[in-house]
Amino acid sequence: MDIGFDCTQCGKCCHDLKLPLSVAEAVSWLERGHEVQILCEAIPWPSEPRSNDSQAAYKRSRSFEVLSGTMPSRVVVTLVASFNGACPHLGKDKRCGIYESRPRVCRIYPAEINPFVTMMPAAKACPPEAWGTDPSPLLRHGSIVDAGIKSLIAESRDASERDVAAKERLCEILHIRDASLANEGFVIHSPGKDELKFALSTLGRIDMPEESQGAGWRFISNREATLSALADIGALATDPAQAAVAYRDFAAV
Repeated sequence: MDIGFDCTQCGKCCHDLKLPLSVAEAVSWLERGHEVQILCEAIPWPSEPRSNDSQAAYKRSRSFEVLSGTMPSRVVVTLVASFNGACPHLGKDKRCGIYESRPRVCRIYPAEINPFVTMMPAAKACPPEAWGTDPSPLLRHGSIVDAGIKSLIAESRDASERDVAAKERLCEILHIRDASLANEGFVIHSPGKDELKFALSTLGRIDMPEESQGAGWRFISNREATLSALADIGALATDPAQAAVAYRDFAAV
């Protein structure tokens, strides 16, 4: 598959986002005075997958082990810069106010970071003219052309793996124990800016009781069939209203 791309600087990709950040980028975003949320999704993980299951290996490397009821599971945590409307750094001229230090995901866009997600122009915010008949090459034969973007994607994947332990400790510090079922939605945790800044600053400096780590996680779903299935396999599960958590259902997006 060949795809060309020329940015039109329309700014559409800089609106109404939950922008994935590394732990270091989340600290910088908070220091600029903006909001960071914590998205949690979980996967029942009763046994290790086959050694040749590359998708499972990718998920495993970006998640940490927990226990929900009697069900071994894994949790994926994503820190996001959250804003409605325009990004706080988008100027009236549609230029980025922190262009030289913007998050890595912004530098990679519109390419995909997840190797199992196919880049589809129709799924992007960019206008049709960005994908013109003779734009700059982005993908050729399904592969990224630009060496700089390739390097940024590799850096992003590496950061996702390195940050797992820090995210696990962050959930411990903030007493976060609720996660959606992966592929259904996200549970959205919104600690205050000061609380989150303090929690991030203490990572690696506070010892957690070994027996508490990973225990008592709960699946959140607004689908009765999912809740029933989770209960049948021994997991803790409830709906968003009962849990009093913010929940974003992918089907409603």
